[in-house]
Amino acid sequence: MSLHMRRWGMLFALSIGMVGLSHGQGWVVPKPSFGLMPNAAAGKQLFAKHCAACHGADLKGSDKGPPLLHKIYEPAHHADAAFQLAAANGVRAHHWKFGDMAPVKGVTPDDVAHITAYVRMEQRKIGIQ
Repeated sequence: MSLHMRRWGMLFALSIGMVGLSHGQGWVVPKPSFGLMPNAAAGKQLFAKHCAACHGADLKGSDKGPPLLHKIYEPAHHADAAFQLAAANGVRAHHWKFGDMAPVKGVTPDDVAHITAYVRMEQRKIGIQ
């Protein structure tokens, strides 16, 4: 199979995967405001307020939740939409033994976009692409 065909195949599989992600359990991926420019600095403050208690102030996890500075959370495995779904709907335990994650009350899709920008910036600093 040619490289061109493999790329199209991967794109097709990714698009099918995103459809499954947004509708597989009847969930729709929350969307930030149109035109929002996610801001990592705002995300850092929001992370401290809503996420650090479980995921650690340094994003390295705690006894309540997993580290987000881990290869498992690289964009190719957990896309940005996964953060939106997790905050809105919670997550069943699947990679770690911390138990299920409850939905995060009080965060908007815009907040999650800012938080995700912060997490991605910190991931890039340690080589997670």
